[in-house]
Amino acid sequence: MKRADYERCRARAIEYYEKAHIVLSQQEKDNVEVAEFGLGVVDNVGLQLLTYINTDRVCAKEMVLFPGQSCPEHWHVPTNGLEGKEETFRCRYGKVYLYVDGEGKSEDIRATIPLTPVTVFHEIVLEPGEQYTIYPGTKHWFQGGADGAVISEFSTHSTDETDEFTDERVVRMPIIED
Repeated sequence: MKRADYERCRARAIEYYEKAHIVLSQQEKDNVEVAEFGLGVVDNVGLQLLTYINTDRVCAKEMVLFPGQSCPEHWHVPTNGLEGKEETFRCRYGKVYLYVDGEGKSEDIRATIPLTPVTVFHEIVLEPGEQYTIYPGTKHWFQGGADGAVISEFSTHSTDETDEFTDERVVRMPIIED
């Protein structure tokens, strides 16, 4: 990912945090990460996030999805003797279309199919103040609504680098080029 695109997405994410009335220190603003998943289509497949804390037991993050932007389908696998991450998403701003294992068909969802393969279509729509818990090993993907979304994530220890993705092309940790 080009540094200019990375900085553009980071600045835009900070605007979304402000819309959601989430106050960040300058250090936190500087630490906002842009995940473009190595696909070069960050405005369609990407995620902006800030990790507040990630200890052996708990993790807290703030995530931003731009309008129509999707986090690709993935699941949390056992890592370092732990069963995999359990996470609760709480919508703070906008609308989040979340898809998990369960009943549902692709033709019935309200989101747009992203530019990556997806196989689960059980739809959960989160609006501000609503939340949903995803258990270890559950396939899921999510997308920002028409106004984008800000999502708080509360979870057990996060090992994003070990997540498994349906799309084998995905590279979770960003590579930034000048």
